[in-house]
Amino acid sequence: MLEITDVRAGYDRSSVLHDVTVAVPKDGVAAVLGHNGAGKSTLLRVAMGLLRPKGGRVLLDGEDITRLAPHQRVARGMAYVPQGQQSFPHLTTAENLQLVADGRSNGKEAVAEALDLFPVLRELSGRRAGLLSGGQRQQLAIARALITSPRLLLLDEPTEGIQPSVVAEIEETVLALSRRGGLSVLLVEQHVGFAMRAAQRYYILEAGRVTSSGEGGAQAEGAVREALSV
Repeated sequence: MLEITDVRAGYDRSSVLHDVTVAVPKDGVAAVLGHNGAGKSTLLRVAMGLLRPKGGRVLLDGEDITRLAPHQRVARGMAYVPQGQQSFPHLTTAENLQLVADGRSNGKEAVAEALDLFPVLRELSGRRAGLLSGGQRQQLAIARALITSPRLLLLDEPTEGIQPSVVAEIEETVLALSRRGGLSVLLVEQHVGFAMRAAQRYYILEAGRVTSSGEGGAQAEGAVREALSV
């Protein structure tokens, strides 16, 4: 599905990623873990076209998309949920969703499906997004991305700073999406248990380099925790 190969990237003269290679399986989940400053968010920005790499390639279904703009990647079925529970704070929950749905032939159905995944948003449809809790805003951000009917979803720390009950809901939704097929996920996540339950493949970044990788699954959790503790 997505292949990031030997990517070097950074900001101005600062190098962040050093020959990083990551692959996301078709209809599967690849998890990227690492401490703060390891380069995880930079990797997602490269994948989405928000940051042009200084070397290496990004392939989507075998097509070289390294130089494509973000909107061209969206047109090819990519969606990105950055850190920070981003939304339009002065618009209601319903208006945030409708803004994405407008102009789409399946917009009404896509909104309904997103609300089925996150039922609390239906109850909060008339509330301004700026008045939602952090967890509710994160659910809204993921729902907005899903309305675009992506084939590849990039999630940057979707459970960061969120209360445990909502973390469980987001985890279950991501797991359900990965199980039903038709969607691949590149997941940057600090919760090792969730990442290993969701992922078929994992990668650990340290100072912008892949220092460990392997098959995901609950059986890998111990090894991943040990690698991250170093």
